[in-house]
Parts: sequence; C-alpha cells; structure tokens
Amino acid sequence: MTSVVDTTAIGKVQRPRRHVRTLTGYLPEKDSEGKEKWPRGDEKVWKNGLRGLDAGVPSITKSIVNHVQTSLARQPHEIDNFGAYQAAALSVRDNLIINWNDTQLHYSRTAGKRAYYLSLEFLMGRALDNALLNLGLKQQYTEGVDKLGFNMEDLLAQERDAGLGNGGLGRLAACYLDSSASQELPVWGYGLRYRYGIFQQLISPDGQQLEAPDPWLDNSNPWELPRIDVSYEVRFYGSAKRLNDGSGRAIWEGGQEVLAVAYDVPIPGCDTRNTNNLRLWESKPKRGFDLNSFNAGDYERAVESSNSAAAITSVLYPNDHTTFGKELRLKQQYFWTAASLADIMRRFKNMGRPITEFPQYVSIQLNDTHPTLAVPELMRLLVDDEDVPWDAAWNIVTETFFFTNHTVLPEALERWPVPLLQNLLPRHMQIIFDIVSLVVRLIFPTAVERKFPGDRERLARMSLIEESVPQNVRMAHLACIGDRKVNGVAELHSELVRTTILKDFVEFYGISKFGNVTNGITPRRWLDQCNPGLSELITKTLDIEKGVWLKDLTKLEGLLDYVEDEDFREDWAVVKQANKERLAHYIQVTLGLSVNTKAMFDIQIKRLHEYKRQTLNILGVIHRYLKLKSMTPKERKTVTPRNVFFAGKAAPGYYIAKLTIRLIVNVARVVNSDPDTKDYLNVFFLPDYSVTLAEVLIPASDISQHISTAGTEASGTSNMKFCLNGGLLLGTVDGANIEIAEEVGPSNVFFFGHLTPAVEDLRYQHTYHPVPVEQKSPALAQVLNEISSGLFGDGGVYEPLLNTIRQGDYYLITEDFDSYIEALRMVDEAYNDRTEWIKKSIRTTAKMGKFSSDRAIQDYAQEYWNIESTKVE
Repeated sequence: MTSVVDTTAIGKVQRPRRHVRTLTGYLPEKDSEGKEKWPRGDEKVWKNGLRGLDAGVPSITKSIVNHVQTSLARQPHEIDNFGAYQAAALSVRDNLIINWNDTQLHYSRTAGKRAYYLSLEFLMGRALDNALLNLGLKQQYTEGVDKLGFNMEDLLAQERDAGLGNGGLGRLAACYLDSSASQELPVWGYGLRYRYGIFQQLISPDGQQLEAPDPWLDNSNPWELPRIDVSYEVRFYGSAKRLNDGSGRAIWEGGQEVLAVAYDVPIPGCDTRNTNNLRLWESKPKRGFDLNSFNAGDYERAVESSNSAAAITSVLYPNDHTTFGKELRLKQQYFWTAASLADIMRRFKNMGRPITEFPQYVSIQLNDTHPTLAVPELMRLLVDDEDVPWDAAWNIVTETFFFTNHTVLPEALERWPVPLLQNLLPRHMQIIFDIVSLVVRLIFPTAVERKFPGDRERLARMSLIEESVPQNVRMAHLACIGDRKVNGVAELHSELVRTTILKDFVEFYGISKFGNVTNGITPRRWLDQCNPGLSELITKTLDIEKGVWLKDLTKLEGLLDYVEDEDFREDWAVVKQANKERLAHYIQVTLGLSVNTKAMFDIQIKRLHEYKRQTLNILGVIHRYLKLKSMTPKERKTVTPRNVFFAGKAAPGYYIAKLTIRLIVNVARVVNSDPDTKDYLNVFFLPDYSVTLAEVLIPASDISQHISTAGTEASGTSNMKFCLNGGLLLGTVDGANIEIAEEVGPSNVFFFGHLTPAVEDLRYQHTYHPVPVEQKSPALAQVLNEISSGLFGDGGVYEPLLNTIRQGDYYLITEDFDSYIEALRMVDEAYNDRTEWIKKSIRTTAKMGKFSSDRAIQDYAQEYWNIESTKVE
C-alpha cells in the first residue's frame, strides 16, 4: 500500500484550516490559577538566553561585528561600505524585533480593537536613519561604526529606497504607519512586495523618459522578515456554483491557485517601544514546476504557472492600456485584499469571539478605491466560509470598512468591466450582483422614491453598475455603499466629494457618513531626518527635548517669539544656505552640473500629470527666458537669479506627461547654456525621483510650487513638507494649500489663478465659445509659438502637448497664465527683501503644527476606527 491522491479533488475548494502555528497573535497557555505557563524547556535557561536592546556603544559594535562574521560570512579585511551597512542594518533590526515581539504580545494580551490600513502603495524611503532616530540611538550607532572604521553618512547612502510606491498616496500611507506607532495605536499596514517597484526613470539623449526595472531587492532587504509559515491560497478564474438552500452561499472551485506569502517590516515609533507592522504579500505558485512538461521537453509550459504567479507582485501599476495589463492590475488588487482579509480573519478567530463581534475588534481603512474588492471578499468569507446569513454578513461588512477618497477627477475613479470580473473573480461578481439586487434594488428604490419621487436618473447615477458597453462596476460606489464612513483628505476636497462625485449618496445617507481628515506628514522624517540642522536649531531655541516637540508639533509656535531676533534669523538663514549647498553638491556629483547657491531655489516635485500643471511651470520658465533675452545686460542685473528644479515620474503609458518631461529637459539644455541668461536662470530635471531625493530637495527650497487646477488636487502633502522646512508656498487656491494659508497667514503664501466655482463655467466656454490664445494671453501665445518654431528642438514633437492648451485647455493654463506670471513677479519682489523673507519662512514653519500625521491618525483613531492608544512598557 501507499498514499494516494484523489485526482478529482485537485483544484476544488477546501475549507481553510486553522493555522497550526503563526509568528504573531498567540498567547502563552495558563495554568489553573491563571498564571502563564512556560511553553517548553527550562524557563531559567531560556530567560538567560533572551537578549535586550543594544543601547551602549560596546554592545552595538559587538552586534555589528557579529553580523559581519555570521550573517554576512565576511572578515574585517574584506568588508566594504555596503557590507557595513548591511551589518549595521541587521543590528538595528535586532533591536526592532525585540520591541516588535513585545508589542505584538502586548496587543494580544490586551485583546483590544485593532485597525488595518490597506494601501496598494507604501512609499517608505530609507529605513536605517529613520529607525535610529526613532529608537534614539543615532549618536551611539554613529560612534560605534566610527570605531569600526566607517562613516555613518557613507553607510546611510548605501541603502536603496524600497520600491513599494510611486507618489503621495504611498507616502501618506508611510507617514500614517510612522504616526500610528509613535502614537502607540494598534495599527497594521497591508500591501504588496513588488519585486521591481514601479520603474527606474532614465532620460534619453533627446529628453524622453525611459523606464527600466528597479531591482531594489537584488541585494536583499535587511528590514523585512520572511514569514514562510504565514501563507494563504488565493484563487482566480474557475466557476462559482450557488447552493440551492436559500443561504446565498456558493462553492468557488477550479481555476488558478496562487500562494500569498507574508513578509513583515517592523515600523518603530518615536520615543516609545511600540513597534507596529507592515505586512507585505509576495505571490508564489502553489505548484511551481511542472515536471511532466519538463520531462516531455516543453520547458516553457514547465514554468508557466510559476511565471504567471510571480507576475502578480512583479511591478507596481502595470500598464493597463492592454487587456493583459488590466487583468494583471485586477489580479493584484484581489490577491492583496484576499490575503490581507484571510490574515485579519485568522487573527480575529484566535480571540475566540463570535463572528458577529468582528466589527467590535476590527476596523479596516481602504486607502482609495484600490482595495474595494475587500468588500465582496469579506462577504464571501462570511457567507461561504463562516456560514453567516446574508443580512448579518452585510451588517458586519458595513460596520467594518472605512473609505478614503483621494480624487474628484472622474477619470481617476476606478471602474472594472463586468466581463473581466466575471472571468477572473466569478464568485465576487455574483456577490456584487447580489448587492445590487438585495441592497440596491430592495432598499434604494423605495427609499430614494420616498425621498426623491420620480427621480429615476438618480437611481441610475447611484447604481453600482454603469450601463455602458461593456458594463462596468463603479468601485467608488461599491466602497461608499459597503463602508461605514467615507472621508476626503482636505476641507475643500471633502466638500467637493460631498457636492459632486458622491452628492447623491450624501443626500441619501445624510451628511454624517461623510467626513474629512486633512492629510498630514510625519515630522520625524520630514524635519528631523531630512533637515537635522533645522531640527537642532529648533530644539536649542525652544529649549524643549526633541522627542517632545516631534510628537506635539504645535509647540513649533514657540518660534514666533524669535521672529524679531536678529541672531536667530541669521542662524535660520545659515541652515537654509547649508541645505542649498547640500543639494548643489548632490547635483554636481550625480549630474555633473554646477548650481549657483546664491540664487533663489524654486522647486516642483510631483508625479507628472496634466492637472498638477508642470506644463504651466515650464511655460512660465520659457516666458522668463524670453523676457531675459529681450533685456539689455544692464537690465538683467536687476533680475533675481532663479534656479528651477523639477523631479517626478510619468506613468509609462501617459504620453502627454512624458512630453512635458521632454520639454523640461530640452528647455534646460537651451537655457542653461545661453551666455546671456545662465547667470540669471537655470533649469534642472532630477531623474528617478524618490523619497531620498525629496529629503535633499525639500530642505533647500526657498519657494515651492503647488499649482494644480483649482478643484483637482485632493490635498497634497509635499506642500506641507516644504512649508515645515521653511520654504514658502506658491500655489492655487486648492487642496491643503487653503488650510496652510489659513494657518500661516495669507501674507506668507503667494496665491494665483481662478477659484474652484469658476472652473466648470470656464471649461464650458472653452468648448462652446473658444477664444484664441493670442487674444486671451499674448504672452502665453508667444511662448507656445517659440516652442512650435523649434527653439527647444523639433517643434513638431510637442504639438500634441501644445494642442491640449490651444484646443480645449481642460486644465485652464490659458486662463491662469497671466495671473501665474504676476505671482512669480511678486515672489521675486518679496525674495529681494531678505529680512522679511526670512521672517516669512520662520512664521511658516512655526504654524505647521496642524499638519502632523500624528494629528491625522488620531482623527482616524477617535472619529472613525474607535481604537485607543496602548503603550508597551
């Protein structure tokens, strides 16, 4: 006899087994008196072997050397800077793990409610410096690596940014994880472990953006812990057969099964032992190698399933201009939400509470519409796996989820074709149709008809299914219906959400379901880490411990008492100049270009998008250049010298955004080499924008630009980072710019452009009563004509970009251009009064307390998730 496999059961659904063991979430057993029992072996021997934190220089150097010798298998004579970085990082990680283990045990013992933050992006940045600062061990480790013959700054430079995000969405998520740990809140993040990040941005000789893989994991990642024993099966395709028992249950079987394997990244809090977790999922094949196909000579088929599974977590935001790309994006979203919910459900069930109490112990925040499939997935788990009646399951779902909307741009609201969902996720499409039938059709029509008699168009607008060809599922509507509360991310944005894209739902549910949580940034990374000179000056001036004001940013208001102090203003200016020289040195080393550090530093760093209007900025630069060219040498000497810096990536399939990059690069070539103007105007495009690059750019800014078309930027967080570091703001009355101006005072910001209420009327006029650019803005018309004439290379290349302005001008560049140029003139005038400019800079930093992510995460904790801080002693 031998063991045999039931071949008929291969591919069929199995009831998920309870985890036999896991690395988190279990408590020691207790004896009859309620005391914890030691699990195995001699308790004294175990406890003698348990280590504490390495806080002294001797223990730190011993730990680093130990990792050189054992983890890296290297010798002192063959260790380089990168090896020393790895050893130091592993040593720091040891400290994090000790705190991490105690934190998870503490959360399990207190058995309180937890929150989970689901985000497709976590733009973390470098981890070593952040961990050392939050642990309070930067000085000790600096001294330790110096004794071992290395320089801490050299080691920090060896770390690659984690390729887990792209823009503000991911950076916001990272700030919230930092603040959750620092505020001692029981919050975990869930994301994907992208092998190649989004892409590495390269610039071709003619100025085009090129995309290359970003193999950030090639040299291993010392900050992650593989959890090989924490894995879940995720199914795609197959068939879903309903059970005819009236329960709403179904059996989903067949298709493709993929394993989600967990990797944990410890998230240390500032001035606390609390260390939270970011759990990332990597996709792996359930059966990775087809030996029969290999032996038959079909080598491609032998690894087909392995490659198909690995593709799911290969790249962030695969190009969705193809059918394959769309399907891969949807696969990513379901794979991530399914694995995360399975993990959350397993942790909840370990508590032994009835499933009906799930919302009393679990809150899940959906960061934009990407994780919306979590709504039907939790319904599937409850109805199909836990045998919860449909109505009870729906009540649990709608009490568990919370949804953050990040855009009011209609084209950015996700819609998935029904045929694609039916093919890839047949059970979920059934559940979505059930939601339409049982919730929308039974509740909405009677309630809507009662509130809004005869308004059939309203029902169509509120439907989950968009009646197009093919039909589409409106993910924002599904998130709105399936969640307890919905929030925007700035006061203006939240108001626009309530009055535009979700207006019908607000009128149906009432205003209480729709709130606002203005975004925030962590001052640990965006002041203390990226601008240590300013951090030290603030600490010395306020005579407050750094750990205190970093966790209560409102204390910066104490700086207002020193605005008139000449010595303090001089110290402030010295810090700013040092940061400008640091950026200039970086550009000299990486790009081989010289930068005049006495000039004004004007910076715009964002992902490339038409609504963010990098195009308006570069057109303004060209206008300035043409004006300089028309001046006499004597007149030019009265002009304020300006360096304009751009950085940001365009989506690989976004042609217009990539043309904008090409124009910026070629304008820089012409302007920077012109002997008439190069002393007064220079342009720099810094490729491959990242958190680490932002940490060099932001402290160096004199002025930063946040110039989106009014009503299009949800909030923005780079505006907060620049202002926190004493850079003034030039922008439109949009997003969080408005709230920043309310805090710092209107005299300390430079606003321009039309306001949100006028935008739609202006777009209507552009469509039905167009006015030539030459009449609307002769200055802009001259700029466009110079580009077309070939001043910056082949003018024909840029015609598609220029035509978006000449024809339609959806983002109102023609309307705002003259106002923008006037605002730039006002900036020049203000900058020339150096004393008053420095005062404005100090006042700006001093009033940024509201924009700490600590405040924002407490807003979520108290007003949405209903969780409490719990300190690890």
